[in-house]
Amino acid sequence: MSTEDVAVSEDKPKSFGDIVRKELREWGATLSIFVPLFLIFSGLVYELRVIPSESMVPNLQVGDRVTVNKFAYGYSRHSMPFSLGRYVPLPEGRVFASQPKRGDVVVFEHPHTPRVMIKRLIGLPGDEIQVRNGQIYLDGQPIERTFERGITYVEHKDRMRVGAREYREAVGDESWLTHDMERRNGYENTPTFHVPEGHFLFMGDNRDNSLDGRAGIGHCPPNAAGVIDQAGCEPRINQVTGRPYEPDDASIGFVPFSNLIGRADTVLFTTYRCSRADAQPCMKKRLWRGL
Repeated sequence: MSTEDVAVSEDKPKSFGDIVRKELREWGATLSIFVPLFLIFSGLVYELRVIPSESMVPNLQVGDRVTVNKFAYGYSRHSMPFSLGRYVPLPEGRVFASQPKRGDVVVFEHPHTPRVMIKRLIGLPGDEIQVRNGQIYLDGQPIERTFERGITYVEHKDRMRVGAREYREAVGDESWLTHDMERRNGYENTPTFHVPEGHFLFMGDNRDNSLDGRAGIGHCPPNAAGVIDQAGCEPRINQVTGRPYEPDDASIGFVPFSNLIGRADTVLFTTYRCSRADAQPCMKKRLWRGL
């Protein structure tokens, strides 16, 4: 075979199959590097979570993409991406642990089911929390609560126009906005919760549209004094069916420290639109906004 024949042979166009196999090999090599790096980053540094419900309105809207600081409270088995910590035989507890602060917006795993939740931290270990006529009492004293404005909008799920009163709650230097919806009541009056050691009590900012730590069905029964002060019980009995509530239907109860995934820091971007919600007035800007 001549030199000219070899040159012609090497310049011969590749078949479609050869091109596909080459591309697949290159993609496979890229993914073999990218996927482990992504899992390490989302497991140890930051991960992105999408808000699926209106339980944290007005501060979080359906469609918000929120960055979650994974190192804010240290790491536990629940820090693993995709809720893998429930299925991997890792020890309980946390490493590099740092205590959350009241008012933090926290991402955590539901104690009764693998669902990932996002709520406002209201009760710290040792606190006594009670809600009376929609007002939070901390250790027997009402927290500061001031009216900000009225607002109307169309709910994402039911597409019903609702009205709400917007309040600012404050404890010490921390403050946050909440919604009290008109013509709807949600856990306006509760028993007293004595938060056990190593646990926290969470609430949604949209107080009349949040199944959270105020609902008894995920808690242990109250003691003889009517105070709920224990954690770790199965969901309570459904008085209609006579059987325990299904985990997906139960409230979160007290949340163990080990279940915390991280602190929600920033709304990075969103698919929420004031025009679709027909919000009057339009709620806060949704792009690169701190919580």
